[in-house]
Amino acid sequence: MTRQLISSGSRFEEEMGYSRAVVDGDWVFVSGTTGFDYATMTIADDLVEQTEQCFRNIEAALALANAAFKDVVRVHYVLPPGNDFSRCWPVLRRHFGDVRPAAMMIHAGLADPRMRIEIEVTALRAARPVADLTPP
Repeated sequence: MTRQLISSGSRFEEEMGYSRAVVDGDWVFVSGTTGFDYATMTIADDLVEQTEQCFRNIEAALALANAAFKDVVRVHYVLPPGNDFSRCWPVLRRHFGDVRPAAMMIHAGLADPRMRIEIEVTALRAARPVADLTPP
C-alpha cells in the first residue's frame, strides 16, 4: 500500500516540512492542528472558536483520507492555559461524544502566541462494531 501525504495548503507545512496528515494502510495520522482558517490564514481570538476551527481542519484532512471522526482512536489536546480546557468540552463532546477516543491533554506553549489550542488525532479506517466496556 502506498503512503499518502495530505496537505491543507497551509504555508507552514511546506516551510517546516510536514504534512497535515499521513495515511499508511488503514491508519491516518493527523498532525497537530490549530485554529487557523487556512483559506484566509486568520485565527479567532476566542478559544472555543479556535477549537471549532481545529475540528473543521481535522475533518477536512480526515475526509481527504477517506476517514471521519468516527474512525478516531486517539486524540491529544495541547493548551497553553490548561485551566481553560473545560471551556472546550462541549465542542469535544459534540464531535467525539459517541466515538470516545483515548485522549490526553497537555499544558504547553504553542508556536504562535495567538494559538489557544492544538489538536492531534490518530484514526483507524475500518468498519467494526464498538463495544463499551465501562463497568456497571
